[in-house]
Amino acid sequence: MNRREFLKKSAVSAAGSLLLATPFASVLAKDQKQKPEQNAGDDANNQMTYRVQHGSGEKISLLGFGMMRLPDNQDEVDKLVDYAIAHGVNYFDTAPMYKGGRNESQTARALSRYPRNKYYVATKLSTQRQSSWDFDSSKKMYEKSFRELRVDYIDYYLLHSIGGGGVDGLRARFLDNGVLDFLLREREAGRIRHLGFSYHGDVSAFDFLLDHQDEYHWDFAQIQMNYLDWRHASLNKGGWRRDADAEYLYDKLEKTGVQAVVMEPLRGGALARMRKDLAQRLTALRPNDSLASWAFRWVGSHPNILTTLSGMNEMSHMVDNVRTFSPLDPCTEAENHLLEEIADVMAGFPVIPCTTCAYCMPCPFYVANQIIGSYFSIV
Repeated sequence: MNRREFLKKSAVSAAGSLLLATPFASVLAKDQKQKPEQNAGDDANNQMTYRVQHGSGEKISLLGFGMMRLPDNQDEVDKLVDYAIAHGVNYFDTAPMYKGGRNESQTARALSRYPRNKYYVATKLSTQRQSSWDFDSSKKMYEKSFRELRVDYIDYYLLHSIGGGGVDGLRARFLDNGVLDFLLREREAGRIRHLGFSYHGDVSAFDFLLDHQDEYHWDFAQIQMNYLDWRHASLNKGGWRRDADAEYLYDKLEKTGVQAVVMEPLRGGALARMRKDLAQRLTALRPNDSLASWAFRWVGSHPNILTTLSGMNEMSHMVDNVRTFSPLDPCTEAENHLLEEIADVMAGFPVIPCTTCAYCMPCPFYVANQIIGSYFSIV
């Protein structure tokens, strides 16, 4: 039996059989006793747009919840998650390094109030701020994610931020130490349902992994994609980030048969706060739509996108984004042309292309060494 057949046959029974076989069962049982009355997708007005994951047939909301920038107050987090799930959002993305190591736990406290089959959780084997990346330390991080998330399987697991250091860095972090081989076995065993990677930096690492698709069988890949980075990401030559243009990344994923998960659809908020004259060109066409909705509609119009992550740390952002994807109104040819023109203008601005991810800290441009609300700062 191959891996995909195994996953399809095990999907129905996994929640029960794995629960009995792991030490996390008591944690899950305890938290699910206090789940909210509203379950995922129960809202009769739910019109969320979904995409089908190629291997499993899972229906994934085209709007995904990026948990990286959650508020510190857990009640606020719960309210955001409750609204998301009630309106059809079912993909939640976190990582061990977010919020100073607290993000997986925050995410779990909100999600564990719901039945396990009502949401898909994504987390990562991170690369930042670790003195040693041998096999044992990597395995400990992997196992800790299960405990922090209070789950018996992880739906979407990623090699985090491949690209820093090129192929040599990729080999040292994930290949030569046996970590990727271990994760491939975990996927075969069903503890990882879908295995992928996220990319920033040297495109040689991205190309290497996809050129070995016959060996690794990636289920998805996470890329930074928006209408500015579509053809202008490679203009950023400073500091740690030297990402390839999103057009190249998307096209290669599509040709390889790997679905894309999109991060930074707003380019760190820049596409929601553009220059007034550019904003007026958009509002003149759709006066009731936010600038952010244009960016999300543009991303969602691409068919090989599985989900689009948004770091929704305010309810107003959540409501607006849910509205944009419920259902998605794809961009017209004329709208795509207009966004291309705006991107060309914005690409000429003398600005630092910061998305406030803090991966490059201390800031190579010496202007953002203190990030308010981030998980650490250097002053």
